Amino acid sequence: MASPTKPLDVRQFFGHRGLLSEWHPKYEHRPGQIEMAQAVESALAEKKHLIVEAGTGTGKTLAYLVPAILSGRRVVISTGTKNLQEQLFFKDIPFLEKHLGPLRACYMKGRGNYACRQKIYDADKEPVLSGLEEVADFQIIREWEKTTETGDRAEIKALPESSGAWAKIDARSEMCTGQKCKQFDRCFITRMHQKAQESDIIIVNHHLLFADLAVKDGGENSGIIPDYNSVIFDEAHDVEDVAGQYFGASVSNYHFEELVRDVTAVSTRKEFGSQELDRVLMMLGDCAARFLGLFEAPDGRTGFRSHEAFLIKHEDVYRDVLAGLELVALRLEMLKSAPEEAIPLVHRARDISRRLQFWMESSNRAYVYWIERRGRGTFLQATPIDVSQLLDEKLFDRIDTVVLTSATLAVTGGFEFLKARLGVRHARALVVPSHFDYPKQALFYVPQNLPDPRNAAFTAAAATEIVELLMHSRGRAFVLFTSYQQMRLIYDRVSLDVPYQTFLQGTGPRNALLDEFRSTPNAVLFATSSFWQGVDVPGGQLSCVIIDKLPFAVPSDPVVEARIAAIRDEGGDAFNGYQVPQAAIALKQGFGRLIRSRTDRGVLALLDNRISKTRYGQTFFDSLPDYSFTTNRDDVRRFFQV
Repeated sequence: MASPTKPLDVRQFFGHRGLLSEWHPKYEHRPGQIEMAQAVESALAEKKHLIVEAGTGTGKTLAYLVPAILSGRRVVISTGTKNLQEQLFFKDIPFLEKHLGPLRACYMKGRGNYACRQKIYDADKEPVLSGLEEVADFQIIREWEKTTETGDRAEIKALPESSGAWAKIDARSEMCTGQKCKQFDRCFITRMHQKAQESDIIIVNHHLLFADLAVKDGGENSGIIPDYNSVIFDEAHDVEDVAGQYFGASVSNYHFEELVRDVTAVSTRKEFGSQELDRVLMMLGDCAARFLGLFEAPDGRTGFRSHEAFLIKHEDVYRDVLAGLELVALRLEMLKSAPEEAIPLVHRARDISRRLQFWMESSNRAYVYWIERRGRGTFLQATPIDVSQLLDEKLFDRIDTVVLTSATLAVTGGFEFLKARLGVRHARALVVPSHFDYPKQALFYVPQNLPDPRNAAFTAAAATEIVELLMHSRGRAFVLFTSYQQMRLIYDRVSLDVPYQTFLQGTGPRNALLDEFRSTPNAVLFATSSFWQGVDVPGGQLSCVIIDKLPFAVPSDPVVEARIAAIRDEGGDAFNGYQVPQAAIALKQGFGRLIRSRTDRGVLALLDNRISKTRYGQTFFDSLPDYSFTTNRDDVRRFFQV
């Protein structure tokens, strides 16, 4: 970074006549932005933890990025999505570099986002591709590899998200031989790590950050990310769920299928295959399919409680799977001329075995054991019920400064819920209100005449209400649901009754649907949870957000059910202490889609009148911004006539 004549502080950046006002033609002074920037600056300098709720429009990205750069320390910035990662690195960092000079910054993603050069060269010579689509995708990848500096698949806009060719040439560690690979010095992963070692600002996403924390054993260079003592979590409301994924264990049919496929590919390429190895692989595939077939259930999540009874009944099938994994590992180890590629396969077979044994045989009551079916995938998952102690030990105790920020962290103006869920014992706290004029810009409407959402009559009544609202708003709306089933039912009723173009989540890639919505006048998008956050449609194109129900987590979800049970076992109030605060944060996220600038106007409609008819509904009102409120649809009509 260029060295100014005297050290800069955040006030010189964000003041009325500060540097940003000179650099940015549309800069507007925001007291909340400088308040947040000073709080982050102090936390980094004094090695303290900090929680900041920064309302929409605060400018929170620069409010944490500038003090991170000025701190002179290595700071890891962890984002909720890869899109936000890319915005930071390709938009915000270059903006600051124009004025500060080169910054030592980089971004890191999981290995599956990067191409493996050796796999590309092997695939060019050997028959690993299947079908015309994979061949066409591979030709795109092969040409791109010749010119790319990063190897990040995000650069290839024409490559489908579900590309089968990419899955066969990405840089996941399962087939990596490390320094023994011919392409090690040119490897995109090697280059990513080298760049990170040289950087002061490392931009990652939550998944990579927690993958790093999960593998760190305290030894030198034991993690994925170079050593750091400061981390800033943007979109920190996602931290509990992502942490649970990485501090748990998971085994699926895909793990077995990919192991068999990769051993077969390497043995064919390196010519060490044998009839015996083929027989062992076939046995493992059959045993794994038979074993996972015992967990057949409809798509969705199912809790699993009876390990002991299951083992008594099916122990022979389970032991056959473990034996098959060990036989594969032993066969590879016994090869006298085994290539380097065989070593990761041995480790992988034994790692699958360890995770499966943990899921089947662990008596650790701190975890919930559950099954998830998605399409043709069967996933056996073990998730910690409470991540607070793990985060306390692995994050807050080890790292000097942890900053947690988002537009939606507080419940009724405080952070007690967040602190309890994440194990934050000592942290400064700050709520920075949005500088938007919500009473003038937004109207919050809750109809009082609809049935309770748990009533069978709700769907038809809600569909009728949605049609009326869309006619007043002239489309230009998101209609957001808490379940796919309800979304489809209401879409079928509403889409034919409104004279506007309608889009349905699932009929195309998420970004493609958003692009179509933005470019289609008066469009209406029907969607579920993945559109509740990280979606930005400023301006009149989105003037109405309709939510069907208060977004309570499904109580029969195994992880939610286990957390509720754990709170009750300790004598706590699971409903008011966990379910309501969690839903309040989710509702804030959904409503946050609407007002994205000082000139936006719109209506927020919640079709669940429990918010105004129950005692707990006040928690939702107290957690939301100070919108104008009505229960009269005529007020909605008048709002849109202005």
